Amino acid sequence: MTRDREAAKTLFLRQAGWGAAVRRHLAGDASARRYERLEQGADRAVLMDSPPGAGDDVQDFLRIDAHLTAIGLSAPKILAAEPAQGFLLLEDLGDNLYTAAVAKDPAQEAPLYAEAVEVLLHLQRAAPPAPVPDLSAEDWARSAGFVLDFYARAATGAVPDGDDFHAALTTLLQTHADGPRILILRDYHAGNLLWLPDRRGLARVGLLDFQQAQMGQPAYDLVSLLQDARRDVAPEVETEGVARMARGLGLTVADLSPAYATLGALRALRILGIFARLCLVDGKPGYLDFVPRVWGQLQRNLSHPALHGLRDLCGGLLPPPTPETLTRIRAQCAPSR
Repeated sequence: MTRDREAAKTLFLRQAGWGAAVRRHLAGDASARRYERLEQGADRAVLMDSPPGAGDDVQDFLRIDAHLTAIGLSAPKILAAEPAQGFLLLEDLGDNLYTAAVAKDPAQEAPLYAEAVEVLLHLQRAAPPAPVPDLSAEDWARSAGFVLDFYARAATGAVPDGDDFHAALTTLLQTHADGPRILILRDYHAGNLLWLPDRRGLARVGLLDFQQAQMGQPAYDLVSLLQDARRDVAPEVETEGVARMARGLGLTVADLSPAYATLGALRALRILGIFARLCLVDGKPGYLDFVPRVWGQLQRNLSHPALHGLRDLCGGLLPPPTPETLTRIRAQCAPSR
């Protein structure tokens, strides 16, 4: 971080009335954003530092945050904002992430995930804010090209021809996941959800990391929740989550399953490519540790009868993440930033 940015941050905090706060770094994510917890007397807040031009616009966060709070969901309150500088001062929702709550008491996994599905249904029933991006099926299919450009290239030494791959994925999305759009949050998983038991109803589920929200399909965030790249969700919890979503949408599980499998395959392919890119470009090899889990999720999705053509194509394009393959990718990792 440059001295100028640190000085701008210090000025922002002073003008917001938090100049005397004790600051402590919080774990970040795969983006360029940084977070700090602030403590000033008995008060706490979170500083988001999102450098302009680094990929995210805090205006997107502000717009989606306002929408979520307006429909009764628990996004952080905005305490102060300097969008041009990329600084936000947020309500501190605490540390009780779903990951921590379930690790502490595994019996809580089923009820917490059930509440998270209900939040999705509530979100999807509300009119979305405007404007938010709305990608076509072909755009979504092209976004899965990360897996060829980064994972396949690092594993095999060459980028395979992706024309048939993109065409097959586009057709699958058009056939099974291209209906009326709803708002999706994109990174809706246990690491971005908090359990807030002192609140009531759906407000007990705290929401983080939603600035990339866009229009999409009802099953996309469900896949993000139940096929988590970073943790294993109990099979019975996934089964019940899909059934709960289907009931809420007025569908049967059989109706929902082709879209769930198609979007699950799309998301797994994207993540395999993104995690490889984070190693190769950003010097973050730790994401490769999640690749075997994501590969397993991909294979389960590809086993759906509707995806047999894509399964055959992936089998010829993508080598499994054996220890040897992951070692080969890791050896190409960029220097740590």
